[in-house]
Amino acid sequence: MIGVGDGTLVGLVAHAVVAGIDAHDLARRRAGEVCAGLAQALMGGQGGHGIHCVEGGDLIAHSSMANRLLGVISALPEEFAHLSDQSGQSSEIGGLAFWRGRIAGREAVFVESGAGKVNAGVATSLLLDRFGCRALMLCGVAGGLDPALGVGDVVIGASNTQHDYGTHKEDGFRTIQPGSRPSLGQDWTPGYTVSEALVARLREALKGLALEPLPEAVGAGRRLPSVHFGAILTGDAFVNSESLRRRLHAEFAAHAVEMEGGAVAQVARRWGEDIPVVNVRCLSDLAGVESHLDFRAFLPVAARYASQVAHRLAPVI
Repeated sequence: MIGVGDGTLVGLVAHAVVAGIDAHDLARRRAGEVCAGLAQALMGGQGGHGIHCVEGGDLIAHSSMANRLLGVISALPEEFAHLSDQSGQSSEIGGLAFWRGRIAGREAVFVESGAGKVNAGVATSLLLDRFGCRALMLCGVAGGLDPALGVGDVVIGASNTQHDYGTHKEDGFRTIQPGSRPSLGQDWTPGYTVSEALVARLREALKGLALEPLPEAVGAGRRLPSVHFGAILTGDAFVNSESLRRRLHAEFAAHAVEMEGGAVAQVARRWGEDIPVVNVRCLSDLAGVESHLDFRAFLPVAARYASQVAHRLAPVI
């Protein structure tokens, strides 16, 4: 907590009593003025870094996350339906459309990357290099790996792992960390783990959130979706195999599989370990299992669920 000097506040209260002014209101307004001055001083007149003045002048010190420009990535246009109105300034780079906007009051740059790791990696590199984004969020649909979860459940990645990068041997496939060289003794443990501190902030931000029941039109019954934290896998092949689903769940204890998150995490790590990546995925089905899901009816519902979660998380990434 950043506080205004006690002497300053005592003087303000005394002045308020004499003048017949609400002392609490005056102190809060003065605190706001001081907070603004501190922010300007710390940034050389360019705005605060790590200082937040809420309405009424309360001063709150926290990490600089709110001042990091947020990059928001989705693979499909339908996944953006509830994230951004695309009304901000737009530009096209490398065949990808980027536009500025806000999510939950936070300034962000949005991009529709297209499916797959290369597309996601290109979009991520441009967000970091051309736009200076220093926090990233993915939002979209994924296939479920954990049979305990169901259609409409939202998974937030506690880790992001590329399951299809590794070596094929006679006894099977071994997943390793992209770019690692085990033959040289390098650590090849796969996956990019989200920090415990960030996960704690995300959990706190989601308190009280309740998702609405699935519409009947989706074809999965009127189940009530829930939000989970867990491992999310990434691969360039769409998983429609029950045996592969079972193997991936058994090997990684993962909740979901998709085609972008692990690549985004890899590129972000190249820019620095302090760049947070939050992956928000709504489960469409259990990967590899036949279902009666109407995907066209489900996609806008999934986008809405994922967006509700994303709007809660964006301010604390």
